[in-house]
Amino acid sequence: MSGVWVFKKEGFRLMEKRQAEGKAHSLNQKILVHLPSGEVISSYSMLEQILTNLGWERYYGRDPQLYQFHKHSSTDLISLPKDFSKFTSIYMYDIVIKNPNVFHVRDMSTT
Repeated sequence: MSGVWVFKKEGFRLMEKRQAEGKAHSLNQKILVHLPSGEVISSYSMLEQILTNLGWERYYGRDPQLYQFHKHSSTDLISLPKDFSKFTSIYMYDIVIKNPNVFHVRDMSTT
């Protein structure tokens, strides 16, 4: 009998390992939200438009696997994987830190 014990207010139960992994994965998924508009960032073109309006410019570096943005007014560089499906919370938090009060990372389950 293998699996994961799930505890809730109503009680507890044993969940199969595959089912538990699927639920954990969906609970851990994050989204990047543009706070002024309330929109969820769903593509790089959308993100690039917002970053450009904030003074960021595309940086064409040596790595063709990355989208990169920089600001002339700072030494900051935002590097993102070219494949949007690999745009994880690590990259989202990097954007949030470099653009305070403009973006927010949320759990997908709370939208």
